Amino acid sequence: MNLRELVSALNDFASPALAESWDNVGLLVEPSPPHTVNTLFLTNDLTEEVMEEAVQKKADLVLSYHPPIFTALKRVTWKTWKERLVVRALENRIGIYSPHTAYDAIPHGVNNWLTKGLGACTSVPLHPSTAPNSPAEGTHRVEFCADAERLDAVLSKIKDIPEISCLTTLPARVEGEELTRVSLNCSQKALLEVVALLSQSSLLYHNMEILLLQKPLLPHTGMGRLCTLSEPVSLSDIIERVKGHLQLPHVRVALGAGRTLESPVKKAALCAGSGSSVLKGTEADLYLTGEMSHHDVLDAVANGISVILCEHSNTERGFLSELRDALAVHLQNKINIIVSEKDTDPLQV
Repeated sequence: MNLRELVSALNDFASPALAESWDNVGLLVEPSPPHTVNTLFLTNDLTEEVMEEAVQKKADLVLSYHPPIFTALKRVTWKTWKERLVVRALENRIGIYSPHTAYDAIPHGVNNWLTKGLGACTSVPLHPSTAPNSPAEGTHRVEFCADAERLDAVLSKIKDIPEISCLTTLPARVEGEELTRVSLNCSQKALLEVVALLSQSSLLYHNMEILLLQKPLLPHTGMGRLCTLSEPVSLSDIIERVKGHLQLPHVRVALGAGRTLESPVKKAALCAGSGSSVLKGTEADLYLTGEMSHHDVLDAVANGISVILCEHSNTERGFLSELRDALAVHLQNKINIIVSEKDTDPLQV
């Protein structure tokens, strides 16, 4: 496949618009066009060892779940390992694409895969995603009626207010009087100026309606998952299930206050990777994630919530095999897709 065609297909599989605002997703390194992709190489982390593997396996595009370029690069030299990744990629005509939190949010993504480690359960996103391309602009809609004498003067002043959009006028009959109905979208800041302007005329002010615009929620899409198990299971059994699913000999466990390994787990909140900010404040019997700060673990324990920590990338890497199969179907088996054998979590017990 042509690289740009493939990137478009990858964006269709999981829209980059679903990624968190702080993230750096999409095509990060692009060889000079035209660039044909015969082999797509999947990895969780693109290290120098993994890049060498990609070169040896003649990959044309690396899909790295974590973006290897996150903070801005001021130069591309041989000095630092991330700069060397870019140099090696371009020298060998290998593109780099990263989906990261876009894959966290989608219904068929990383967090959905992680829920399978709990056993039979239903799940909902902890922080649902909103439709990224909702047609409405602005946060509020303001509507009011004005007669011809006032209309031009009012519209002239409104158009001078920044962050006004979708301004429309339509003829309207109100109590037998021919008027013009004005509708506009605006930001929270602009709303204050619009209200202040219309309040100068009691007639316009009393005719004014303000609507809050909210983007619709996307079903089964968002950060983290709150899982309700079909049947309560002891914490010790959950630990064994998680270890089996992630193929780990060890995990770290913190027992919630008043809890034991035999305490039942009915609700579990989970987040692949680093889950502190996503899980915080969620009522559950258990938090499952890769890593949390010491003090966030203490908070959870004090609230009677047990915690299982598996190390950051261990809660993500196993998804790559499932992703390989899903992308093969999505891309109609047009390219060869392989998973890195060198990609591992840097921490060992």
